[in-house]
Amino acid sequence: MAADSTPPLTEFTELSELSELTERADGVPTDGPAPAGPSARGPRARTTRAYLRYVAGKLTGAAISLLAVLVTSFFLFRIIPGDPVKHMTGGRQMSTEQIESLRRQFGLDQPLWQQFTDYCAGVLSGDFGTSFQFRAPVIDKITEALPATLLLTGTAFVLYTLIGIWLGSRSAWRRGRFGDRFHTAFALTLYSVPSFWLGLLLIVTLSVGVGPIPGLFPTGGMESGGESGFAYVLDVAHHLTLPVITLVAVEYARTLLVMRSSLLDEMGSDYLTTARAKGLRDDVVRRRHAVPNALLPTVTLLFVNLGNTVAGAILVETVFSWPGLGGLFYQALSVPDLPLVQALFFLFAAAVILMNTLADLVYPLLDPRVGR
Repeated sequence: MAADSTPPLTEFTELSELSELTERADGVPTDGPAPAGPSARGPRARTTRAYLRYVAGKLTGAAISLLAVLVTSFFLFRIIPGDPVKHMTGGRQMSTEQIESLRRQFGLDQPLWQQFTDYCAGVLSGDFGTSFQFRAPVIDKITEALPATLLLTGTAFVLYTLIGIWLGSRSAWRRGRFGDRFHTAFALTLYSVPSFWLGLLLIVTLSVGVGPIPGLFPTGGMESGGESGFAYVLDVAHHLTLPVITLVAVEYARTLLVMRSSLLDEMGSDYLTTARAKGLRDDVVRRRHAVPNALLPTVTLLFVNLGNTVAGAILVETVFSWPGLGGLFYQALSVPDLPLVQALFFLFAAAVILMNTLADLVYPLLDPRVGR
């Protein structure tokens, strides 16, 4: 007689209880396909809601920061010593009636709260007022100087980002070797040097010339004038060289150090060991596996640097007489040209805030652990 293959009753009971517990835990019956209802979309819906709450929090924080900048940009420059009207008159003798007429013309005779109200209303409508020293709309002066700043800081941003990521990844991958020690020490040395001092040093050595070293580059400005076509492009590039070298030398160290630290944190990960076990070359493991994962912390730094491309480099532009927003801000601050200073300060701060907010919004897309 063949043995009975039917499982004992106790086994059926255990399977039934296990099925019931599974159904209670998941909310989905185990004897058929899962329904395409709200329960199936639960985890994805919760993830979306969490991300939307995260976005709303970041946008609210950015709005509060912009409001704080709006208030600060008005009251901060009111404490700067100096009378704009007296500076505009150039020290000429003027009657009290003439001085009061200029004050009324520029709205300086109004109470402080009235000036602040008019300023806020103008900013919300895109009108930053009229420049005291240039007697032109502030927005026109900013529009004229913005391309020069973007050319200088944008070129420097691309160069020091690429150099910093490349050298940082190679230094971390060869940690402790001569190249790592040299690049880290050299970058820290340049990062500690004031940008205006380095710019003056480059002007003395490469523009004026020292001993056998001739003057190879212009001392300042953006163009020589009288050039057109391809010759104009070469002329601008010639004037652009020293300011870009100054910015790259000072700024690439930060990217290098962040990239090096991030890659060092990834060095002992299991996925790199698995990639090596597959027989991949060391450079391929670094380039295709380690560097993409180590780039996440560097993304935030890149967005911060992008915000600074609009702000420009005030000291570098001033040293090299570059006709950008940084030089314009220095000129406005010496008067003080209140409408122009306020507008530039608000623009610089708003660019950094917006780029930081954009980095916060992009980061969860790169790393799902953020914002959950």
